[in-house]
Amino acid sequence: MTGLADRLGPDKVKLGVCCTLWWNDDFPAIDAGVSFEQAVSEMALAGFQGCSIGHKYPADPAVLKAALDLRGLQVSEPWTSTYFTVSRMRQKTVAAFEETLAHIGALGGTELVVAEFGASSHLLPVDVFANRPVFTHAQWDALASGLNELGKIANSAGMKLSYHHHMGTGVMTRAEVDRLMASTDPALVHLLLDTAHIAFAGDDPLDLARAHADRIGHVHLKSIRPEVVSRVREEGLSFQEAVELGVFTVPGDGAIDFRPILEVLADADYRGWLVVEAEQDPNKALPLACAKKARAHLADVLGW
Repeated sequence: MTGLADRLGPDKVKLGVCCTLWWNDDFPAIDAGVSFEQAVSEMALAGFQGCSIGHKYPADPAVLKAALDLRGLQVSEPWTSTYFTVSRMRQKTVAAFEETLAHIGALGGTELVVAEFGASSHLLPVDVFANRPVFTHAQWDALASGLNELGKIANSAGMKLSYHHHMGTGVMTRAEVDRLMASTDPALVHLLLDTAHIAFAGDDPLDLARAHADRIGHVHLKSIRPEVVSRVREEGLSFQEAVELGVFTVPGDGAIDFRPILEVLADADYRGWLVVEAEQDPNKALPLACAKKARAHLADVLGW
């Protein structure tokens, strides 16, 4: 068997990093005052090729693209929340998606990431497990139909749509990811494999990667601290409290072994972004140090 450097080399994958190492887009109070310019400079300094889009980024795509080009960075993904499972939100969801598509197109990006946030508990100050939504059959049908529609829109623009399973939402567990994959068109809806969100939910990221290797269109690589997961479950903590306690961390730290997961991706001839992510408090976890640790770990595992 050839090494990962051959099967997941820079000719096949690009390494990105999410701006959630520098600040939190869900909870803006989790912030150490790092500017957009400092964050993207540190991303490049740590050795990454691209980044996600965050709330501190310039809204004008020309200004943003110039800043990223200066640092040799591309946009790995934008984020759009969907609301297909709640009333009277389909049209607004599609309109927001089309707006994001136009924005990412102006930046030269080709990846679109979505997650269904209808009735999600992850933004609320409540037990993230006990209060997450459980979709009805009608809601599942509405979600699948809506995602297929977005996938058609993305494909027609030469872009790829990937669905992000997420803590506190109705697509959080392995069983729910399986159902979503079974109910959507493989040509239209791909899977964003988030190693930490599925582990936090109580399932195995390696098993999920194996089960849906042919559907994975985007990857978020982050790890978890099991002792924090246990505390969240036992004390009924919110998602924000979990983040602030350090439930997530970067590859090279925490409990997830990334080598076998990357082997699965290599075996499936995965091509696309591998994006480091860790929703951490930048006041406690120095962003540049974490980014460099993650990049060094990937260099060790991938061989480049």
